[in-house]
Amino acid sequence: MSVFIVRGGKPLSGSIEISGAKNSVLPILAATLVNAGVSVLHNCPELRDVASAIKILRHLGCKVTREGRTIVVDSTQLTRCDVPDQLMREMRSSIMFLGPIIARCGKARVSMPGGCELGARPIDLHLDALRKLGVSITETGGEMLCEAGRMQGRDIILSFPSVGATENIMLAATACDGVTRIINAAREPEICDLQEFLRKAGANISGAGGSEITIAGGNARHDVTHRILPDRIEAATYLCAAAACGGDVELRDLEPAHVGTVISCLRDAGCDIAIAGRSARLRSTGRLSAMSPVRTMPYPGFPTDAQAPLMAVACVAHGSTLFLENIFENRFRHTAELARMGADIRVSGRMAVVEGGKPLHGTMVQSTDLRGGAALVIAALCAEGESEISDIYHIERGYESMEKLLSSLGGDIKRVEK
Repeated sequence: MSVFIVRGGKPLSGSIEISGAKNSVLPILAATLVNAGVSVLHNCPELRDVASAIKILRHLGCKVTREGRTIVVDSTQLTRCDVPDQLMREMRSSIMFLGPIIARCGKARVSMPGGCELGARPIDLHLDALRKLGVSITETGGEMLCEAGRMQGRDIILSFPSVGATENIMLAATACDGVTRIINAAREPEICDLQEFLRKAGANISGAGGSEITIAGGNARHDVTHRILPDRIEAATYLCAAAACGGDVELRDLEPAHVGTVISCLRDAGCDIAIAGRSARLRSTGRLSAMSPVRTMPYPGFPTDAQAPLMAVACVAHGSTLFLENIFENRFRHTAELARMGADIRVSGRMAVVEGGKPLHGTMVQSTDLRGGAALVIAALCAEGESEISDIYHIERGYESMEKLLSSLGGDIKRVEK
């Protein structure tokens, strides 16, 4: 078992480069099935979830090679149209393979996906949309058998701008006759990145970044070379770490506009943040003030994935900060672990109030999920004494070599096998 050992109290300084986006590379890896050719993907982070996606592609018959941050997928010939339960359980994003497998094979057999336990993240929106496109879905014993004859494009109105459902519909719709319109589509930057990849592959698709996306099916396919966009949640996490610990940190190769709401909150707390092109420099004394209420919302609102890291900042900021979680009902599981370190947090349903400015102390804590684990690392970097963070496999699902990056900035953190 691997753990992080963290000794707090050191400011962070230096410069780091932001990795490719986890939430972009995963749907694009799934989209290589639709491409039915060779896809060369640059700037791919080395993460557990990416490794799981590669396992799925290889199981389906794709030839996949990796050299550094470049992944090459040859999906010219598929030999299977199923994803076994073990692979589906490794990550929530495994459901993203459903649409492209159907588009490519006309059928699919998958089980329910796994991933972090953040409460109800129903895939009903995915399944309802696929049924409207002409897919027959039979659910038995946690397994879904999907069969499609001649799929027909149509208008799909989402009751909520789900990122996963939007991506799955985009991928499945490339095999439909006619035109599919997604109304109330998710607007996240990762949706735009997927559209760019699909366009390079020959798909006729437009509208990503807005609330309506149009896909015309039946297009030719081409080999693709594509670079994954920077990870806005990784950028937000390291900005929060620098803010909480104090110091002077520059982040390179990011899209500052994609983390605008996080930057606004950190400025509200008293940080000096300068933007220059594709870089951001944060300077913090470590003496922070409480922030205005933080409400998680679909993009371009404050991202739910950045809520936990920012809460770690609120723990050391003087005053009361209110958090309202509007996406996932169980996104406050990390608060109990923060409390073990001395944080004063009151939770009621989807609301949490942090009374910041009280000393944090090192102790043994458990990573509850991906972003909650990142919050514990930030808190441990600020705490007096030594902390041991277990179940860091959650963290490694979404952060490449977090301990090495933070160490390069002066943080005292190491990965230890126990």
